Amino acid sequence: MSYDEKSKKTLTVVRAMEEALIAKSNDMGKYFHEDFRWMGNQGCGTKNNLEEFRNNWQLPLRAAFSDRIYKTDRWLVDGEWASCFGHIDAIHSGEFMGVEPTNKRVKIHYTDFWEVKEGLITDNWVTVDFPSILAQLGVDVFNGQGWEVYDRGEKNPPKPE
Repeated sequence: MSYDEKSKKTLTVVRAMEEALIAKSNDMGKYFHEDFRWMGNQGCGTKNNLEEFRNNWQLPLRAAFSDRIYKTDRWLVDGEWASCFGHIDAIHSGEFMGVEPTNKRVKIHYTDFWEVKEGLITDNWVTVDFPSILAQLGVDVFNGQGWEVYDRGEKNPPKPE
């Protein structure tokens, strides 16, 4: 199989999986290898198989955020690898990281990198912008010390000696 054909096949698998997520499918096994790994940033955790992904990510996300609208902004593909960044618009309708439901519409920014072998996703590296979600819900995880204070001119940024 040529590089371009492999890239196209990889993107087809990942886009089909995304469409299944959008459709609230409970049958994700046809997209993921049974022992796939899902590795997230701090707060997301690591899931070591499809069951852990479903029980410790997919269902809690559905419980915390309803009326989800997925928007992928850009796709990148390189042979067996695909990546995207985008966001989910959703209603905060269930407990999320200790924050009781606010019924606010939030934007959940994410970046994904997938490795696809033999037509199945084997690895998924994920970054979800939890600090941004929490800020939209009124929780400042940086306690006013995020580097945006430099951007707004509220503090002078430190310089190395």
